[in-house]
Amino acid sequence: MIDVLLQTLPFFALIGLGFGAAARGFFPPEATAYLTRFVFYFALSAMLFRFAANLSLGEVLDWPFIWAYASGGIVLYAIATVIALLRKVGVEEAAVEAQCAVIGNTGFLGVPMLALLLGEAAIGPVMLVLAVDLFLFGSLIVIIITGYRDGRVSPKILATITKGLTTNPMIVSIGLGFLWSATGWALPGPVDRFLELLGGASTPGALFAIGASLAIKSAERLSVASWLSFAKLVLHPTLVAFFALVVFDVAAYPAGVMIAASALPVAGNVYILAQHYGVAPHRVSTAILVSTLVSILTVSTVIAWVSV
Repeated sequence: MIDVLLQTLPFFALIGLGFGAAARGFFPPEATAYLTRFVFYFALSAMLFRFAANLSLGEVLDWPFIWAYASGGIVLYAIATVIALLRKVGVEEAAVEAQCAVIGNTGFLGVPMLALLLGEAAIGPVMLVLAVDLFLFGSLIVIIITGYRDGRVSPKILATITKGLTTNPMIVSIGLGFLWSATGWALPGPVDRFLELLGGASTPGALFAIGASLAIKSAERLSVASWLSFAKLVLHPTLVAFFALVVFDVAAYPAGVMIAASALPVAGNVYILAQHYGVAPHRVSTAILVSTLVSILTVSTVIAWVSV
């Protein structure tokens, strides 16, 4: 585990550097917003497109894998929702808390870190995890909150979900990458080099942006954030491991990648959703902060376990 911890520390050190720069005022909130936008729309999209373009969808698509990961997430989503409702919070807050419990920072942290620590073969499974998060759970929170506010599930929700999916650069870049892969053509040399250069900025840029964004988020309800961090860092990988290894019998390597991905801290895009709907954004930001700090140890432990 010590060896894995030493390999993950540079990733978290970059997060710490971003946090320090923002906390001291050297990197203002406006700079963080623009850096995040650059990573999200350009660098990360270039990296995901290049990865997908060099993969075969037929080889990557693994239905037992998808069912195992989705099942673990759905069970935890239900648990987090029930616990929230038992605390007498509203349906919308319960949905946001459940989202914290199941959505990890796969795009900004998981893709580069797991590809480096578990090998390039991890890219396909990680992208499947990302797809389930975006399509299934990204749609679920829209359905719950919009349906609750409207008092019914209407066609308008489908339009909202469709717009959200088709304008998400991660989904678009992965989809276009697989379309290119389907042609059987290799990426032209200059194009591949361009994407490699641009995509190379995604890892340091994303990690620095994560840290900087943590420095400007205010804390609220530490007890709830601690529970959500426990759910994300411990319960999520445990449930996913059960469904992957016991129920669906996923092959050892992709199962290990899936379990490691499920152990990632709460994703920043949950905060964006919470802000968009005006539902408990400070609670979400605290969960992101706590889970990111604790994940320095927990993620290393899980990666060490699945690497055995």
